[in-house]
Amino acid sequence: MSKRCKRIKYALVVMTFTVLLCAVGCDECFSAPRTGAGQGKKEQTAAQKVTGSTQTAEQPTRETDLTDSFSVILQGATKELIAGYAVDESFLMWLDARFGDETVTELADCVREGRMEPEVWYEKTGNSIHVLWLMYCRDSGFQKYRLDNVYWKEQADSSQIVLGFAGDFNFADGWCTTEYLKRQAGGIYDCFSEELLKEMQEADVMVMNNEFTYAEEGTVEPLPGKAYTFRADPMMVPLLEAFGTDAVTLANNHVYDYGEEGLLDTMRYLNEAGVPYLGAGENIDEASKILYYVVGGRKIAIVSATQIERVTKYTKEATETEPGVLKTLDPERFLQMIRQADASSDYVIAVVHWGTEGSLTPEHSQRLLAQKYADAGADAIIGGHPHRLQGAAYVDGVPVAYSLGNFWFSDGTLYTTLAKVIIGEDGSVTLRYVPCEQRRLVTRILTGQEETDGFYHYLAAISTDVGIDAQGNVYDKMAADYPADRIVYDSSTSKTKIRGTVDNEGNAIDIVGNRK
Repeated sequence: MSKRCKRIKYALVVMTFTVLLCAVGCDECFSAPRTGAGQGKKEQTAAQKVTGSTQTAEQPTRETDLTDSFSVILQGATKELIAGYAVDESFLMWLDARFGDETVTELADCVREGRMEPEVWYEKTGNSIHVLWLMYCRDSGFQKYRLDNVYWKEQADSSQIVLGFAGDFNFADGWCTTEYLKRQAGGIYDCFSEELLKEMQEADVMVMNNEFTYAEEGTVEPLPGKAYTFRADPMMVPLLEAFGTDAVTLANNHVYDYGEEGLLDTMRYLNEAGVPYLGAGENIDEASKILYYVVGGRKIAIVSATQIERVTKYTKEATETEPGVLKTLDPERFLQMIRQADASSDYVIAVVHWGTEGSLTPEHSQRLLAQKYADAGADAIIGGHPHRLQGAAYVDGVPVAYSLGNFWFSDGTLYTTLAKVIIGEDGSVTLRYVPCEQRRLVTRILTGQEETDGFYHYLAAISTDVGIDAQGNVYDKMAADYPADRIVYDSSTSKTKIRGTVDNEGNAIDIVGNRK
């Protein structure tokens, strides 16, 4: 095909694609910042090419420039650069329409220079290739399946993306937390400090562990023989708004306390409230669902599974035809999910229910699974189930919070936290702990220096090979860039007297954290 024919083809496709974008009705398509010349001039030039208008040799057409740039990108880009997507001429035309000619030519220059790291897309457009492809699919209608389970969130702070995670909370009827809530004039807002709820509301994505069933009283029966069964009135679902909840994990050992009907009711009430969930489903495909969040030009995947129950049959695993949770005692399915998420996302956060109730120390199986998750592509691992705050560690550079403990679950006085996974502008991933304590059925952020010192020394003492700075950021002592000059709390030197059988006040507590 001659260059002239290629130019005419390009002009026709540009105009066709412009009509398509208008038909789709995407308000953002022409309101996004552009680094090149205006759309009107581009359309005029394309029309001139179609009608046979000519330009002087001293001012080459932009179509010629873009044809060359397109060729460089399409012929020279590696699979790594395009992340395996079907990048073609149509995608590049869309990219030009949205971000301008200069962006396309600069991307071509990167290819010429041999820069094949996917980060160049973010550098030039403010969006990763994974996000750009989602935007392209949304605008064009191509591969619409990729938009399933994708949630677009506004970034609160342009310098960082903040993902929040909290431990066990309980809205179950008759449980100490719920009974306390019912006696408070301010309801849920009297059960948490204002500062803590504000931190949770301000997280770009906030994930809670839903450790109970939602079902109307009298409509379901608890599983016989199980020591603890938790059922919350469906009217409690709106309380999740107080936490700024963006998703709940159901992969735990209590969401099936009332059997299949209880689980189905739980998912139905969450769906009706518009609360995304993961880790359980009507079948194994739904239980294996990955949630994706687009924030600040990055695509973040969240996956969840439970190692519990390991021995008993109280928590049923989903099958091809029956509802249940996703289990990871045999981790292969969960590992495949992580690999899938890693291939189509910038970051993968694995949320897992594991360990032993009442223990401050992660067991061998937790460490083994953490290694497998990291190898599969997880960028951070958040754990729960032991009803105690367990320590932090790094596995091949991947931060692991082994257990966040009871966020609001028991009447014992226990340390807890709002864990944050912070993604910086440079793409770095940092695990940060907000120091909190659950005391007398109220959870609050610790503010005084003595209180925060106590929390962080405790966290460091139960952690492995980490250092913690004054802001609660956790660093890998084995890393080459370990900031030793900023470390205030060191896992090698910090001490603690608190053990899993007593609370912070010395009271004996049971495995779920209630005073004996």
